[in-house]
Amino acid sequence: MMAVQGQAVPELVAGGQAVERYRRSRRSDLAIWWREIDRSLLVMVLILMGIGVAAVAAASPAGAQRLGKEDLYFFLLNLTWQIIGLAVLFTASHLSKTTARQAGILIAALSIFLLLLVPVIGAEVNGAKRWIRLGISLQPAELLKAGYPILLAWILSWRAREPELPVIELSVVLMGLVAMLLMLQPDFGSTMLFAGTWFVLVLLSGISLRRIAAIGAAGAFALSATYLLYDNARHRIDSFLGGGTAFDQVYLAQRTLLNGGFTGTGFWQGNRKFSLPEAHTDYIFSVIGEEFGLLCCAALVIIYFAILLRGLVRLLDEEDLFTVLAGAGLLCQLGGQAFINILVNLQLFPSKGMTLPFVSYGGSSTIAQCLCVGLLLAITRRNPFLGGEATARFGGGDRR
Repeated sequence: MMAVQGQAVPELVAGGQAVERYRRSRRSDLAIWWREIDRSLLVMVLILMGIGVAAVAAASPAGAQRLGKEDLYFFLLNLTWQIIGLAVLFTASHLSKTTARQAGILIAALSIFLLLLVPVIGAEVNGAKRWIRLGISLQPAELLKAGYPILLAWILSWRAREPELPVIELSVVLMGLVAMLLMLQPDFGSTMLFAGTWFVLVLLSGISLRRIAAIGAAGAFALSATYLLYDNARHRIDSFLGGGTAFDQVYLAQRTLLNGGFTGTGFWQGNRKFSLPEAHTDYIFSVIGEEFGLLCCAALVIIYFAILLRGLVRLLDEEDLFTVLAGAGLLCQLGGQAFINILVNLQLFPSKGMTLPFVSYGGSSTIAQCLCVGLLLAITRRNPFLGGEATARFGGGDRR
């Protein structure tokens, strides 16, 4: 009995030491992660998500009553998606730069595969076939926003090692495939967002002025052809240029936005939001304006600008081409979607059906946007003790 006990005590001690070492290791990993990520950007994104919780709570009755649901129906669902999104964000931000790149490429490949399936098994909503229902409704175009900039940056970064590789041509093929699959849904807004991201990354990769002029001419031709051949885009552009009517979504959104003045009508005191078809998603910026005021809207715009500026300043110190391109692409996706949504609500842009990142309700969009930020934080992770002379000594690149 004593022998058994004598053997058991060292085993218990050893097990306790192993648990303690594991705990210290976990604390050490978290400390390294906290030191290396862009904490300012993370805090601003969390502030946006907090604003989104309040905004969806304000907009939820307008959408829920149309479906015969309880007033807080979308608010409670949004909390669930926010929690899942936060888990995705923090998990992705813990990845190394190499793993984040591999994950982004895999996400892009999976999203393109799902886009190929949308015309076959996709579900149609409001005249567009953009969703695949696999227990939950998944929008592959939203998921692609997290992977596309990384895949594109990876392709364009080959040029740094092999200048003779036709990376621009390969990127054109990728953009053409994505555009074709999106226009089949149809999703003109997302096509323009991806095209804008592609154009920015191609410019940053360093191409000749002749090619820039050719890309500009091709873009103008594509827009003209879209206007002539794509009825949905033509109707929206014509409505926008014609000034709208009392029944246009964009007109209703602007009226709702201005109804609260500078300080707003107060939480749940707005009434014009009930006239909006998608108050909790596409036009949540107008609901914020009505119930919380134009000053709150201005603060929201400033936060988006601050996120973009912070991200770009972070990239200025990077020497690795892939990091610069991937980070810029992810920022372009987030910033472009945010300002398209805001401009639509201000009646300064044709209606596009895009959510406001981190603020609007949405399952696929919330998870995709959190994944974007998580991958951005992972790609731009930096050891604060490697800089200046150390950076020059080690040649930049992945400084983890």
